[in-house]
Amino acid sequence: MMLMLQEAVNVGEMVLHHTADTCELWGRAIPGCHLTYPINTTLGPTRHLFFLVLTALLAFLTLWSTARTIARQKPGTPPKGFAGAIEGMVLWVRSDIAIANIGHDGAKFAPLIITLFFFILFGNLLGLLPHMATPMGNLAVTGALAILVFLVIEIGGMIKLGPKGYLATIFPHFPGMHGPGAVAMAIFMSPIELLGKLVKPFALAVRLFGNMTAGHFVILSLLGIVFLFGNLGFWSYGIGITTALLIVGIMMLELIVALLQAYVFALLSAVFIGLMQHEH
Repeated sequence: MMLMLQEAVNVGEMVLHHTADTCELWGRAIPGCHLTYPINTTLGPTRHLFFLVLTALLAFLTLWSTARTIARQKPGTPPKGFAGAIEGMVLWVRSDIAIANIGHDGAKFAPLIITLFFFILFGNLLGLLPHMATPMGNLAVTGALAILVFLVIEIGGMIKLGPKGYLATIFPHFPGMHGPGAVAMAIFMSPIELLGKLVKPFALAVRLFGNMTAGHFVILSLLGIVFLFGNLGFWSYGIGITTALLIVGIMMLELIVALLQAYVFALLSAVFIGLMQHEH
């Protein structure tokens, strides 16, 4: 029976089925996901889109319920329990990530940084639950978040620096250079400056996507070992127990990674915004 189970399971297909975006949710087809007219494509709601909406809802309800709980507290009385924990995290993100890296204007960008942190955190944690998936394992989702940060960086910088100051971030002026040489150097460096602007959101998107996908690949690949070596008799039990212990350890590590990647994305977003706000 174990041999038949081993032959029936394709490890590669199992890994892709649990990590890729599909038109199935909990074994059932999602209505309207796959369209055949006028073109054969997938434009409707998918599994990752469902969990993306669920992530946004969880983040909103968490922050909203915490705000209501704090508003009902007597003045000077700190919140307790879950609301107190969330308030502590919000103050930490606001003070130690947003304001600390953006500067005195950081309070204006703090709501965005806080929202990004909790949205990514809940999305990462969803992927660790049974029968769930993380929307951060979809490059389109992380790319959209990175584009949002990119727009905030550039538009915020244009407002802060003005048109002339913003153009200076693309056509830099080098101290000690004047005349045609300075103009030629500014034009020569402009493609590099533009590339530097584009690399930042690219790094944000790929880092988050890669880290959240890699952990799931490792866990599912280790599960595949049980099926690959399930016909070794007595040794199969040793392989199964060892693999299970490894998976539990990696799952514990994934909990840390889920929090760490939310922190890194929020931190780098604040750093990039701060760099543009104080560009000279």
